[in-house]
Amino acid sequence: MGKINWKIQLCWVKAHVGIQGNELADTLANKATTNTDIMECCKKVPKSVVRSELGEKSVEKWQRDWYQTKGQITKYFPIVADTLNMKINITHNFTTMVTGHGNVRLAPI
Repeated sequence: MGKINWKIQLCWVKAHVGIQGNELADTLANKATTNTDIMECCKKVPKSVVRSELGEKSVEKWQRDWYQTKGQITKYFPIVADTLNMKINITHNFTTMVTGHGNVRLAPI
């Protein structure tokens, strides 16, 4: 099965009220749940395929965002996909060390 070219954008909105696209989606979703005459208009795709492709796209976006933000300043874990595969015990001290935030006391050299 070839890859499907999805174009999905996730974003947080305060509420559906007043946002035209959300209002329309809500209306159509409500109609679809009660109307048995609606013809199927898309191929059935296994949930595992959707989950996998969304995961890949999310990691790609995360990587782009990392390059465009202060994330690259730390110079730690520059490849998001590799970082996700690491087995790291993330503790308060680890986070403090990597980010440089918090009460860091370094021993004199």
